[in-house]
Amino acid sequence: MINTLAYAATSPTAAFTPFSFVRRDPTPSDVQIEILFCGVCHSDLHTARGEWGGTVFPVVPGHEIVGRVSAVGARAGKFKVGDLVGVGCMVDSCQHCASCAEGLEQYCEEGMVGTYNSPDRHTGGVTYGGYSNIIVVDEKFVLRVSEKLDPAAAAPLLCAGITTWSPLRHWRVGPGHRVGVVGLGGLGHMAIKLAHALGAHVVLFTTSPDKRDDALKLGADEVVISKDAEAMRARTNSLDFILNTVAAPHNLDAFLSLLKRDGVMTLVGAPATPHPSPAVFNLIMKRRSLAGSLIGGIAETQEMLDFCAEHGIVSEIEMIPIQKIDEAYERMLKSDVKYRFVIDMQSLHA
Repeated sequence: MINTLAYAATSPTAAFTPFSFVRRDPTPSDVQIEILFCGVCHSDLHTARGEWGGTVFPVVPGHEIVGRVSAVGARAGKFKVGDLVGVGCMVDSCQHCASCAEGLEQYCEEGMVGTYNSPDRHTGGVTYGGYSNIIVVDEKFVLRVSEKLDPAAAAPLLCAGITTWSPLRHWRVGPGHRVGVVGLGGLGHMAIKLAHALGAHVVLFTTSPDKRDDALKLGADEVVISKDAEAMRARTNSLDFILNTVAAPHNLDAFLSLLKRDGVMTLVGAPATPHPSPAVFNLIMKRRSLAGSLIGGIAETQEMLDFCAEHGIVSEIEMIPIQKIDEAYERMLKSDVKYRFVIDMQSLHA
């Protein structure tokens, strides 16, 4: 067994504190990874504070992991010691259902195994995530990260990147499309970068006028203040696709009205309480669709990482030591980060 150092929350109201546990020794198909950087996702906060229910304490969050391979199992042939790799939101699945067979492990019909706070198929316990110094993962769920990318800034690609990439690819966003992005945060800023790189005309919708300059620098072609009723009306029936990244309940009808006939709005933000229900006539009168999307499969995640390496795309980050994770959560609630916190795990390797 591998002694592992981490930071964990022991209750919904507890501060993060040092925590020791054991990882399994690598099985023949496993890869052992020394974690260098771990992004901080809003899902981490929801889970650590028990806002979605089902949290098993102590919890070690973290599913935007970049590190270097430190050991490989006897049959693990995809990676070698020293390779730069990533681990995203899942570390296992049944591997035999229809979704897994199609490379859509995130929709595993037996339930994907999350990188943290999920039943661990190997140990019978609960999975612990990337707020730690080491992780052991089956090679099928390990991603190759290009040395062209800043490894710290690449870490959020493992969740924020793939969460926005997957719906953009599924709905075939590309040149000639007009795409709306709702919200400029960890997900929203990646959505702008990726949609722009795919050749779409990108319109950011935000409640914050002071985000206009940032959005344009990130690749948005237009910025609309969503509280400006006239500006919103002016864009009625103008968009092919909307990626809604906001993780708080809000009026979906205001954005559905911006879609053309047959347009789609996909939700990727996950609020702790539901959105108000949209008006049915807003959908049926233009054959509009309201959809949702959950991360991406392993092959799709590798495709996204390779695309980002080709186009020089990484997240905009602020680096923190693990000891400041509680402060980061409080700042995240105030949207006081541009646009993703990443933990430097160096102190856990000292």
